[in-house]
Amino acid sequence: MVTGAGRGIGRALALGLAAAGAELILCGRSASHRDTVAEARAHGYKVEPVELDLGDPVAVRSAAAVLAGQSTVDILVNNAGVIDRGASSEVSIEAWSSVLDVNLSSLFFLSQQFGAAMVDRGYGKIINVASLLSFQGGLRVASYAAAKHAVAGLTRALANEWAPHGVQVNALAPGYIATDNTQALREDPQRYRAITERIPAGRWGSPADLVGAAVFLAAPASDYVNGHVLVVDGGWLSR
Repeated sequence: MVTGAGRGIGRALALGLAAAGAELILCGRSASHRDTVAEARAHGYKVEPVELDLGDPVAVRSAAAVLAGQSTVDILVNNAGVIDRGASSEVSIEAWSSVLDVNLSSLFFLSQQFGAAMVDRGYGKIINVASLLSFQGGLRVASYAAAKHAVAGLTRALANEWAPHGVQVNALAPGYIATDNTQALREDPQRYRAITERIPAGRWGSPADLVGAAVFLAAPASDYVNGHVLVVDGGWLSR
């Protein structure tokens, strides 16, 4: 199961995992991942769309409990995320809640329901999508930074509980990737230049740059990897 597979990183991860042999369940608003479903089917991949509002943690928890009883999900990729940019002094309750609901609360309740089933079976992989802002504070993205720090902590907490039961919980931390979420940064000449100059690889990443790491974390090759946040950033954090 991949959440937020309509575009960007989620789309690349879904199609990359399918190419590696996974059968897909794409979870989110159906309109957003319609093109991904069509592309997957055009390649002959097996894919099932599930419509779910990831901004409603109560509905997510309820729906996940039903889905976990109906489908055997061996790999859960919690990718869905939203970002709100603005001065911290002006963040509204609604804006704060909307970011935390999608990026953290729904991620937890999906992990809770599918993770419990994985524990019962003695096997499973959960891959959360963290961020460079799991390590840094960023600028004008307080709710996003808070959520992504929490994703890293939750990844470790769940790994501690579930590793003895054959379930690996890890995270990917993308660097600066050219997606809709980073469009505002790429359209700011000064910020774009400053970011690019710090990346040792000399370029921004593309969603495809994350596929290999995701396949590794989803495969038996990572069976002894637990609670790890795997950074894919072109060397940003090393600079």
